[in-house]
Formats: sequence, C-alpha cells, structure tokens
Amino acid sequence: QVQLVESGGGSVQAGGSLRLACATSGNIDFSHCLAWFRQAPGKEREGVASFYTGGGFTGYADSVKGRFTISRDNAKNTLILQMVSLKPEDTGTYYCAAGYLSAKLCHIATQSDFPYWGQGTQVTVSS
Repeated sequence: QVQLVESGGGSVQAGGSLRLACATSGNIDFSHCLAWFRQAPGKEREGVASFYTGGGFTGYADSVKGRFTISRDNAKNTLILQMVSLKPEDTGTYYCAAGYLSAKLCHIATQSDFPYWGQGTQVTVSS
C-alpha cells in the first residue's frame, strides 16, 4: 500500500513560483513511477511531470517544459515539483500519483495507470 500527501499549493501572481511537495510512504521501490497531474475546473486531469524511481528519469508535458522541475528527496521520501514562471493557465488542483510502471510507460502513462493518489493541493495563478 502507498500513501501520498501533497502540500505547498497557494496563490501567486503570474511570473511567480511555487514548490509542491508530496510525502510518500509505503512500498515504493526502484520500479515505481511517481507523477504530478493537475485538473483545472471543467477540464480533464492531465499529466504534468513524471519521475521514474529506478534511475531518476523525468518527463514533462510540453506546456511546462523549462518551467517545472520534478525531483525526489530520497532521504525524506518526498516528491517535489518546483514551478517557476507560473502562468494563469497553470491554475488547478495538483495531484501526486504513484504506480508500478516500467520506465517506458512512466512518461506516457495516463491517470488510469496510477492506482495511488493524493488528496490534491490547489494552485491559483492570477494575471
């Protein structure tokens, strides 16, 4: 069983920065995919960034490349999403997800591939 708890959301102006954290607990070994998704009001949940624990490989949605960085603090069992140059279209509820996936699938996986989810944290970017 895996438990995920997000923190770090908030409200910022366009151009600002936020750092999201996802505390992970449970059986996460070196073949898990950890990811951040987001969901804006009235829209489907979309993948933002992914991190494969077996090697630290990362992947990003085109809309956030160069602005968001996903990483993992292994000592604290925490998945991090550092967000800079935020835009109003980044507004939404951000979710941490985990699943037992291969490295190849990790970066193309959709929400249905992840059995474990956090409760979400709100990010609001004003113009």
